[in-house]
Amino acid sequence: MTNSSTVSALAGKAIQGRRVISCATDFPPSLPSICSLYRPVKMSLLSLIISLLIEQARPLPETVWGRKGWVTRYADFVERRFNAGEATHGLIGWLVAVLPPVLLSALVFFLLYLVQPLLALAWNIFVLYLTMGFRQVSHYFTETHVALRAGDIATARERVGSWRGRLSDRMSSSEVARVAIEEALVASHRHVFAVIIWFILLPGPSGAVLYRIAAHLAREWGGRNDPEFGDFGVFSRKAFALIDWLPTRCTAVAFSIVGDFEDAIYCWRTQATRWPDVASGILLSSGAGAMGVRLGMPLHETGEVVERPEMGLGDEADADFMQSAIGLIWRTLVLFLLLLALLWVASLVGH
Repeated sequence: MTNSSTVSALAGKAIQGRRVISCATDFPPSLPSICSLYRPVKMSLLSLIISLLIEQARPLPETVWGRKGWVTRYADFVERRFNAGEATHGLIGWLVAVLPPVLLSALVFFLLYLVQPLLALAWNIFVLYLTMGFRQVSHYFTETHVALRAGDIATARERVGSWRGRLSDRMSSSEVARVAIEEALVASHRHVFAVIIWFILLPGPSGAVLYRIAAHLAREWGGRNDPEFGDFGVFSRKAFALIDWLPTRCTAVAFSIVGDFEDAIYCWRTQATRWPDVASGILLSSGAGAMGVRLGMPLHETGEVVERPEMGLGDEADADFMQSAIGLIWRTLVLFLLLLALLWVASLVGH
């Protein structure tokens, strides 16, 4: 009897120990477990779908992320107070600009989850609406596409020039289609697919906030090389390259899966490093290979011919390939959501 009692006591302690280390729901009793606090897959899927539907119905205005939007004014405010021309100041300024909104978005999510999970879901949807959506820039692509279909090359040049912020009045119709497809592939990654990936990786909507602000600072600070700005933007450029490393490759793989896989992978392996920005080169080469179209190549821009490497293989770009690019982007989005749905089903089966 003594041995039996001892074995029972040891077994009870072992069970208690397993409960302590297995993301227990009874410590403390009144709070959800850390596992449940780390956003369920179902909540992620619902947040993404609802925010995408809202963004399709009511695109986010450019007053948020545009060149004169409040995020740009926020970045300018931080830059004016920390820029002394040194890379170290750029590091401090980047941390000051990025960490507060990222941590705040996660904190609000956790607090709302403790009160009511539906409030946390609503917070996810709201922040995703502010940070994700191709409709923020797709009107340029649509207007260019419609103009090319109608044979109105002047309007097509003007719209793609406004999109890129560069003079495009000497472009041929094929050049306009090439540039529009290039911009669409990169924009779909930066505005949708990379945001989804970081949203899934970090708690609450903090990953989406991190990616979009880092991308914005890389454009506003990292893209400047004028002497008075100094090296302030160096860190923002390097930080974004690191943050975008995994999402870029995930998007390229997705382009390959929903398109011509063999050609996409071949172009990625052989052409991506030729592009000045390797991340964009990966997206353009894989996307062009997936569609069977040639992108890059020399371009009439700002009154001169700009030499660019060839991306992809196949036919010359035209309005029909612009329609193919739309199909590729939508199929990629469906693939992302389908994979997330499969993760949800797997979590249900696991429980």
